[in-house]
Formats: sequence, structure tokens, C-alpha cells
Amino acid sequence: MEKLRFGDGSDSLVVCEVDPELKEKLKKFRFRKETDNAAIIMKVDKDRQMVVLEEEFQVFEIRTTDDLTEAWLQEKLSFFR
Repeated sequence: MEKLRFGDGSDSLVVCEVDPELKEKLKKFRFRKETDNAAIIMKVDKDRQMVVLEEEFQVFEIRTTDDLTEAWLQEKLSFFR
């Protein structure tokens, strides 16, 4: 199982492990052939001390900076609250 580490290697601190299924998804995501937009959102499961998949998006909307209004940002980024 992959572990998320912080430090210079000699005295690193293991913070949490990475879910093996997520690790495989990330590998496929990194080397995917599609040229459309996609994203993977991860979260830390504090109880299991593990990085897990939260959501996966395929083909999402792109906007120009002129289109980024405060109302649009609040609607699209409400999960950060």
C-alpha cells in the first residue's frame, strides 16, 4: 500500500496511506488518451487515515476569465464551504 510521506526521505513522517484503488485510477488518469477535460477530487478519510476518491469528473465546462462571476463561483465551488 502506498503511503503519503512528508520530509526529506531520511526522517520522513507517514501522514496517511493511499487507497490502492485510487492509486490505480490515478495511474490510468495520468496516461489516458482522451484530450477532453477531466478531474479527480481526493479526500482524506480521517478514520482510516487514507487518501480516497471523492469524485471523478469527465468533460466539464470551461469558462473564460470574463465569465467567472461571483455568483457562478459560489454555485460551482460551494463544496469548499
